[in-house]
Amino acid sequence: MSRIQKTLLNAKVNVLFYVLSVFVVFFTRKIFLDKLGVEFMGLTGTVGSILNFLNLAELGVSTAIGFALYKPLFDNDKKEIDKIIALMGYLYKRVGLIILFLGLILSLFFGKIFNESSFSLFIINYCFYAFLISSLLGYNFNYHQSLLYADQKGYLINSYLQGSRLVKQLLQAFLAFYYQDFILWISLELVFSIIYTIIIRYRIKKIYPWLNINANFDPSENRTQYEKIIKKVKQIFVHKISTFISFGTDQILIFALVNIKSVALFDNYNMIIIYLNNLIAQIFGNTNASVGNLVAENNKKNIIKVFWELIAIRFLIAGFIFVNLFFLLSPLIKLWLGGEYILNNNIILLILVNVFILTIRNPIDNFINAYGLFADTWAPIAQIIINLLISIYFGYKWGIAGIMFGTTVSMTLIIILWKTYYLFNSGFKKNVFSDFWLIFIKHIMAFTFAYIAISYIYNKYLKTEILTFLDLILAGIKTNLLLLLIFVPVLVLFSKGFRDFSYRLKKYSPFS
Repeated sequence: MSRIQKTLLNAKVNVLFYVLSVFVVFFTRKIFLDKLGVEFMGLTGTVGSILNFLNLAELGVSTAIGFALYKPLFDNDKKEIDKIIALMGYLYKRVGLIILFLGLILSLFFGKIFNESSFSLFIINYCFYAFLISSLLGYNFNYHQSLLYADQKGYLINSYLQGSRLVKQLLQAFLAFYYQDFILWISLELVFSIIYTIIIRYRIKKIYPWLNINANFDPSENRTQYEKIIKKVKQIFVHKISTFISFGTDQILIFALVNIKSVALFDNYNMIIIYLNNLIAQIFGNTNASVGNLVAENNKKNIIKVFWELIAIRFLIAGFIFVNLFFLLSPLIKLWLGGEYILNNNIILLILVNVFILTIRNPIDNFINAYGLFADTWAPIAQIIINLLISIYFGYKWGIAGIMFGTTVSMTLIIILWKTYYLFNSGFKKNVFSDFWLIFIKHIMAFTFAYIAISYIYNKYLKTEILTFLDLILAGIKTNLLLLLIFVPVLVLFSKGFRDFSYRLKKYSPFS
């Protein structure tokens, strides 16, 4: 099976399960807010962000292992794969111990951290430890799932994960509706994490019967391999921590600089955006492994061609998301949850700019990972400093908008400007100005022209008051028709990569 066929198989299965889960989440979120309260949802969002902070100890391991697996998978070297997965287990179990220790220490200060919360310390601690144990299960028992991702079988993980989440959320909604019990809601988070761990471990054994799933790794016997992976892990850790601080600390900063209620308000918008981003990830979930396989072949002409195809399709998706959310996100929140949950337009605009950058940056990240270009550790440190300084300063002045602004500035300077230079200079060995920026600017112009034209036509001729979900659907139809009639032809005209991708998809041909 070719790379593009595997990518399409991943996309079909992933999207099916994902769409089902999205419908369930939109249904259950309203029940949770009504029956459990906005403060409880703010608490779970804050606790989740704290746990994400503890998970920084892991950053770098999975990416480094994925990078190390591409070549042995391409060569079908089972012995080497076995050793790499054993090394991953060795590292993950030690990471799990670090996270457990940090979690125990941090929980001692919850009385001060949540001193203004109306919840008892027991509820706060129970929520935190349930989430913490769920996370530790992955570090100790199902870390082998990284092999499925690297082997272009990520659809299996996502289908089991989304399926278990779907059942969990329905049960949580049922219990919340009839019992309004916080303990039951939290307990289901832990129970379904255990169920998922059992299922994924069983499937790994079935798919890779030759894999020694309980193998021990001795660093002294594999010193060269160990030192090489550890070096990559250290480099990637610095890169990943900048991504976390850019996006994983939003709720914590909002909690600290604004209030816990604003965390829940932000989470309503953020949840929709996360689900859209995750939907894109389901469609392109196998791209990272496909790019790794492509780079392993070392066909430089084809590598550049595929890069621009991926950039073009990401611009298409980013444009559709930006325009749809710009016109429809607040009306959706109002119909779904109520007018009191709407954020102001400045916050929404900054959120959408960040989503646009996040969407178009992915191909750059994929190729950087495939080439193993992680030595520029100064860049993520600079991104962290820029993001935190601007977010904290303007967060005090503008609230949520200021926190979003810090993310926008830091991503533009480091991701868009520096990372593209680094990839083209050290990976592709191409001139970044003539081979990237002249082409990239054409894509920016295509979107800008389309956005201005669509906004003018929609606001002048098609905009109507949205009072019902039917009105929202009709507005969505009009918006997307404009995108199809204006943005797609403009992108075809401006982007050779989009034309190449369209031809490839039509012919159903592989990357190679």
